[in-house]
Amino acid sequence: MSKIIIYTDGSCIWNPWPGGWAYLLMFGDKQKLESGQWKNTTNNQMELTAVIKALQALNTDKYSIEIFTDSKYVMDGATKWIINWKKKWWKTTNKQDVKNKELWQKLDGLTSKFNIKRHWVKGHDTNEFNNLVDEKAQEQARE
Repeated sequence: MSKIIIYTDGSCIWNPWPGGWAYLLMFGDKQKLESGQWKNTTNNQMELTAVIKALQALNTDKYSIEIFTDSKYVMDGATKWIINWKKKWWKTTNKQDVKNKELWQKLDGLTSKFNIKRHWVKGHDTNEFNNLVDEKAQEQARE
């Protein structure tokens, strides 16, 4: 099975404020870098949006996917918290709606189509691809 590597990042100067998202898709020697912005958002919404947009850009589910993020929120949400959120009808242990529920539901629907391995990387460090998407997301947040 062919492998696609995805790097994602989101940025928001203040919460809420204009924010940006970016992703980098890598397939063999091909790369696709995309970014965008929202006018009134939070950093966590931009982190989630980056992953969602990357997965939406894929036109087939015949790939093994590795996603790299520097967001503990996205990493822990997608690998730990989401299991209980779904069991509790998207409620927290305090019976409150999960924050960013619509984005989490969209991400959950997309990820169910793919064989995904997730990796956390330290942000603002030496990973060139993470730094690239970070720079793009920040550019979008500042525009």
